[in-house]
Amino acid sequence: MTENTTTTERVAIVTGGSRGIGRETAGRLGRDGYAVVVTYSGSPAEADQAVKEVEQAGGRAIAVQADVADENAVKALFDRAEETFGGVDVVVHAAGIMPLSPLSDLDLDVFDQVIRTNLRGTFVVDQQAARRVRSGGAIINLSSSLTRLARPGYSAYAASKGGVEAITLILARELRGRDITVNAVAPGPTATAMFFDGKPQELVDRIAAEPPLERLGQPEDIAEIVHFLAGPARWINGQVIYANGGSAA
Repeated sequence: MTENTTTTERVAIVTGGSRGIGRETAGRLGRDGYAVVVTYSGSPAEADQAVKEVEQAGGRAIAVQADVADENAVKALFDRAEETFGGVDVVVHAAGIMPLSPLSDLDLDVFDQVIRTNLRGTFVVDQQAARRVRSGGAIINLSSSLTRLARPGYSAYAASKGGVEAITLILARELRGRDITVNAVAPGPTATAMFFDGKPQELVDRIAAEPPLERLGQPEDIAEIVHFLAGPARWINGQVIYANGGSAA
């Protein structure tokens, strides 16, 4: 893993960067020449592979383990990004968990874990981002189209992501005058390990057939939107972009 210091390239922190949408996003930013801090919670091997993919795409990268809901760990994450690459320009907060259960059956300890990781995690990461992202930068949170699709079994997850959207819209307005955009991307069903976990093929096929485009989203579909918000899309601010292939709300 590369650990040279520079102050000329744009630098991105991608939480949840070792898997799924986060990993694809890290690689896409690598193609744009970013230095990327791949943030992960559990698997060093997956994080190291994500780092290699960023480097192969043309960027530089390091992997840093952090609990996104722990304010000290997140502060240390931003410290590491600044020490290694000279600053932070883009924060993509893609880390999250998605246990499924009808509301009446969900263990409240699991609910608390969802809120801690998905909602508190967003607040903690965005708090550091608001303090430390440089002028001209972008903060991009990952929400979910489930806040609108209202699919049974997702009450805890959708509730946490509704909070993510509220944080996003308010923070965009709180950063008035800073030249920092704050947006959320709300994917629909996307072909990641988290989506496939525990679903029978019949259900996967039924969900894939719902949007007019008649397929699941792919991680690269979402990564392209993040790339746009991270760089060219300077006039998009304080928005939630529902990226679901046209699934009905």
